[in-house]
Amino acid sequence: MTPVQKLVGLLVLAGLLIAAGAGGAWKVQGWRYGKQLAEQARLHVEDLNQLTLAASTQQRAEQNKRLALEQQLQASDQTHHRALTDAQRNQSLLRDRLVTADLRLSVLVDAADTASGCAVPATPTPGGVVHGAPRARLDPAHAQRIISITDDGDRGLIALQACQAYVRSLGGE
Repeated sequence: MTPVQKLVGLLVLAGLLIAAGAGGAWKVQGWRYGKQLAEQARLHVEDLNQLTLAASTQQRAEQNKRLALEQQLQASDQTHHRALTDAQRNQSLLRDRLVTADLRLSVLVDAADTASGCAVPATPTPGGVVHGAPRARLDPAHAQRIISITDDGDRGLIALQACQAYVRSLGGE
């Protein structure tokens, strides 16, 4: 081989070694970056898992609050229904007693009121057993209307109490 051929061969060999070294350096750098990317991906997955756990814990807490509120509202509704049913039963019994004349409604009469034109004696008669202020018996139809009015009032009061209990339960949270 001639010296020029040797020189060319050496240059080609040096070029090949430089290219191989550069390729190796790229390969080593690629491995290093790959390792960093894998670590970042692992940390990202861990962060996502922590966020998922926190979200599920929050969701469970909200579901528990909702369940507690539903149970509280159901208990309040049952109490309201029971009170309303009791009031309706009492009103019905009172109406029945009025219809059968087992019970009579009466009102106090002001004996000093001369303008009313009602001459009810202030003192009981010798054969009477009623003592105290003079009373006048109401017509059964009027008594029924009065009971109807008080029934409506009782229902309104029961509904008001249920609303107040609901508002108190909301304020207590």
